[in-house]
Amino acid sequence: MVASDLDRTLIYSAAALALGMPDAQAPRLLSVEVHESKPLSYLTEEAAGLLERLASEAVFVPTTTRTRKQYQRIQLPGAEPTYAICANGGHILVDGVADRDWHESVLRRLAEECAPLSEIRAYFTATTDLSWVRKHRVAEDLFAYLVVERERMPEEWLRRFGEWAEERGWTVSLQGRKVYAVPKPLTKSAAMREVARRCGAGLVLAAGDSLLDADLLLAADRAWRPGHGELADTSWTAPHLDVLAERGVAAGEEILRRFRTAVSEHRSPGVGVLPGAAVPVQLNGSPAALPDQA
Repeated sequence: MVASDLDRTLIYSAAALALGMPDAQAPRLLSVEVHESKPLSYLTEEAAGLLERLASEAVFVPTTTRTRKQYQRIQLPGAEPTYAICANGGHILVDGVADRDWHESVLRRLAEECAPLSEIRAYFTATTDLSWVRKHRVAEDLFAYLVVERERMPEEWLRRFGEWAEERGWTVSLQGRKVYAVPKPLTKSAAMREVARRCGAGLVLAAGDSLLDADLLLAADRAWRPGHGELADTSWTAPHLDVLAERGVAAGEEILRRFRTAVSEHRSPGVGVLPGAAVPVQLNGSPAALPDQA
């Protein structure tokens, strides 16, 4: 099974496409997201072909902090994935439909283990102003984020907010122009483990670029991160993590190549495409129910 972050890992906005790449070296692009009649996200034509082939070789699970509505704007190459993880693990989509039982279990954990979202929103209201905050947003009634003018945002505010949120069971993450506040129990890794259990995956691969992807990468058997992003900025690493030199869309291509190579190495001769049977599995070095599946 391949669980990959999307934004700035596999797909890129116009602003994030090259990340320092000279115009003359820019590859041909495919738009995979349109909103209000404007293309928003892209991958290279090469990456599109790699992704389509990967999806025929393993269970590909888009794993994103995006809301369900934001995710459903994306049209990735090939057939629609059977599973997708949205809202940082708050929703598991099965054939495009949210799994109600999973979501209710997430809500119970949040109620038991961290301060309510209302406290975070109240802090935003009391401590920020329009000189550097452009938007306040709530995602799926699960977490909140700010769209900021990063160069104007007081660094001391971010530090104080992080410490305050930590005491209340929340994680703060700065990604591009967004400051995220996410409950600690709301993780991509928990949703990934549940999907792996359902599809009987014996090997789980993952990729991501941000602090909110760290738990996903740690929970996978093998993982990759690009040469850009929040994790790269902090030199974050792990024993089973490969750090790529590539940045921007070139990193997206390389991640897909690494996924396909790992899947090919894992599959035994004669093993076909995953049947998708729901077989229990444990990850990251623990015994797996079906060791020849990926």
